Amino acid sequence: MSASEAAANAATVGQVEVRDSVGNLLADGDSVTLVKDLKVKGAGQTLKRGTVIKSIRLTGDEQEIDCRYEGIKGLVLRAEFVRKS
Repeated sequence: MSASEAAANAATVGQVEVRDSVGNLLADGDSVTLVKDLKVKGAGQTLKRGTVIKSIRLTGDEQEIDCRYEGIKGLVLRAEFVRKS
């Protein structure tokens, strides 16, 4: 095994696979759709089922994704409540 192959293997070992509610693999920049109505703590509003969230970011946790939505900063969603668009 070459040094570049070893470095690539080491990088993938530290990487976490994040999967949505139906098992699709999520990546940074994907768009997702909510599969359930969610109350947002602190924002005083509810995100409805079918709402599209664009340009998600992975957090390193296998069940959490970071995203932005109109008027809500620092929104973190559980991967079990989204489906890849």
